[in-house]
Amino acid sequence: MSTAPKPKTIDDILQEFSQHRRVMKEELQKIIIGQNEVIEQLFAAIFTRGHCLLEGVPGLAKTLMVSTLAKILDVGFKRVQFTPDLMPSDITGTNVLEEDDSGRRNFRFVEGPIFTNILLADEINRTPPKTQAALLQAMQEREVSVGQETYTLPDPFFTIATQNPIEQEGTYPLPEAQLDRFMFNIKVGYPSSSEEEQILMATTRSEKPEVRKVLSGRAIVNIQKLVGSVAVSEYIVKYVARLVRATRPKDPQAPPYVAELVDWGAGPRAGQFLIQGGKALAAMDGRFSVSIDDVRRIAVPVLRHRIATNFQAQADGITSENIVERLVKEIPEPDIPKLVR
Repeated sequence: MSTAPKPKTIDDILQEFSQHRRVMKEELQKIIIGQNEVIEQLFAAIFTRGHCLLEGVPGLAKTLMVSTLAKILDVGFKRVQFTPDLMPSDITGTNVLEEDDSGRRNFRFVEGPIFTNILLADEINRTPPKTQAALLQAMQEREVSVGQETYTLPDPFFTIATQNPIEQEGTYPLPEAQLDRFMFNIKVGYPSSSEEEQILMATTRSEKPEVRKVLSGRAIVNIQKLVGSVAVSEYIVKYVARLVRATRPKDPQAPPYVAELVDWGAGPRAGQFLIQGGKALAAMDGRFSVSIDDVRRIAVPVLRHRIATNFQAQADGITSENIVERLVKEIPEPDIPKLVR
C-alpha cells in the first residue's frame, strides 16, 4: 500500500530555497571571483523585485556579472549601452506604420529592449534626463506607456544599472526621484591580492567555464512570494523606523551630527526596502523571521544614495556612507516590552 508523500513544511521550503541560493552563488563564482557582498545584495534585490545601481571603476566585471546572472536564472536578458544620443523610444519601443495586403495602413507597436526580465542599463548616467526618465514608469509600475497605449512588462522584471563614479565629464547625474527607485546602491570595489591572482589565472586560459541554469522565471516569482511571507515583528519595524528617521536632519530623533552634516534624509521607501532586504537575507539563510542584524547588513546599500550631505560634510571628507555606518552603530534597539504575570 503506497503512502502519499508528506507535504513540505515552511522549514523544508526555506531550506530548499537556501540550497538554490548556494548553487546560484557557486555557478556565478565560476566566472566572478570574490565580490561576495555584491553577489549577496544582487540576490536580495532579485528575490524582492528590487532594482540595483552598480557603481565601480571600469574593468571590475560589472556587465559580466549581470549577464552571467541572467544565464544562471534562465530568464530574458537585454543590455542597453546608454549614450548621449539615446532616445526614450530606443528603450521603450515605438509605433511603426505598416500597410497590409488590402492597402490599409495601421500602426504596430515594436517592443524595445525594456521588454525583458533583466535589463542592464550600462553607464546610465551617460544619457540625458529625458531618456533616464523613460525608465521611471517601468521601474515603479512594471509597465510602459507609448502613445495612448500602456503595455505590461514581463514578470519578473529587474533593472540593473551601472555607472562609472570617476569620470563625470559629459555625464548626467541621476535625479533623486530615479535614485530613490533603486533598492540598492551597490559599490563594486577592487579585488584582494589573492582574488586578483585568481582572476588573472582564470581569464588568460583558452577554456572558459560554463554555467548551468538554476532557476526559471516562474520559480523566481514563487520565491518572491515566499520571501514576502517571511515574518517581521513589531520590534524590527520599530528599529527600521528609528533608523530611517535618524537620517533626517529636522527630525527630533536625529543625532546632532546629522543636523550638522545632512541636507535631507531618507523617505519611507527606504524603510520598506530595509524590511524587504532583511526578509531576503533571512530567507537566503534558511530563516523565517527577520533579525536586527539582517537590517544592519543591508542598511548601507539601501540608505547611502538616499542621504544628501551638505557642504560642511563634503569639506570634511564625510560621505553619506560614513553617516549610515555611524548610525547603524549608534542607533539603539527598541525596548522589548516585559510580560506582566
